[in-house]
Amino acid sequence: MFVSLPGLTLAVDEVDEFEDVMKTAEKAIRNYINDEPIGCKIYEMEDPDVLLWAVWALQQYAKETSRDQCRAKYGSLLEEIIEFIRQRKHNNLFLHEHGLLYANGTDKAITWMNSTVNGRPVVPRTGYIVEINALWYNALRFVADLVREGGNTVLADLLDGQAEVTGKSFVEVFRNEYGYLLDYVDGNMMDWSVRPNMIFTVAFDYSPLDRAQKKQVLDIVTRELLTPKGLRTLSPKSGGYNPNYVGPQIQRDYAYHQGTAWPWLMGFYMEAYLRIYKMSGISFVERQLIGFEDEMTSHCISSLPELFDGNPPFKGRGAVSFAMNVAEILRILKLLSKYNL
Repeated sequence: MFVSLPGLTLAVDEVDEFEDVMKTAEKAIRNYINDEPIGCKIYEMEDPDVLLWAVWALQQYAKETSRDQCRAKYGSLLEEIIEFIRQRKHNNLFLHEHGLLYANGTDKAITWMNSTVNGRPVVPRTGYIVEINALWYNALRFVADLVREGGNTVLADLLDGQAEVTGKSFVEVFRNEYGYLLDYVDGNMMDWSVRPNMIFTVAFDYSPLDRAQKKQVLDIVTRELLTPKGLRTLSPKSGGYNPNYVGPQIQRDYAYHQGTAWPWLMGFYMEAYLRIYKMSGISFVERQLIGFEDEMTSHCISSLPELFDGNPPFKGRGAVSFAMNVAEILRILKLLSKYNL
């Protein structure tokens, strides 16, 4: 929900709609973090990345309106979310001494890569998960800047200090000698698969990586994961690559995040590309968007399907209309319009 919200509202100048949705979401978040009965249910609210995506969504609101407006409307909520995580009150998000967040995903899928077979995750992402910790670093820096501008320098210094520790550990734990990021790390278990979850670290406003490190990540994603319809969920060079979402349900479940291409990831990829190449990247991003034009009339009119096969001819599969995909393409179109003033 929170991934889709900015694109489906702010990107089409529906700020009031964003605020209406957040009015409901805010109640659900507060119910959850205060351990109260959930009056307004948000699907999978207990998953470890949901609160962090909520912070990201509010960050987009701050960019679309103003930091002052965001602080006045959602400042206390943002502080409560950060404090909830810092105080280790989340049932499956544990802040360790070196600043990284640990989550247990061995028995239950806990991220957007949530396909299961016989009740077990197909991709058992567990431990220190790359996008969860990228979201955490981004959230710490964003809220620190927001509260500092509001005059709360004590809290800002505390969060910036936490971010320094988190950022240093992030590079040490996730970055490998080949220049890309491990997908998750749990003790001696390191997932070396080339997956798209590392692109968020390049796309977010605040990142623990320097520019050269970001470019290395972007280059590897471009070489191994980019298709005309989105980013592959797994590189063809990685073990277990299964790009075709076809066959009986169990066969499709095994392929769901093992090579299929997802358009919503393209939004963050293009944002990352513009962050590195700036004005010189505009023509490339515009060309990438052309790949979606023929889909406007192929599945659901003026919408995008859930996913695509990871190999040519990149056939659309799954749900005929998928909110996250539509949202991210709209968000990138809005971002491009700011470059093309």
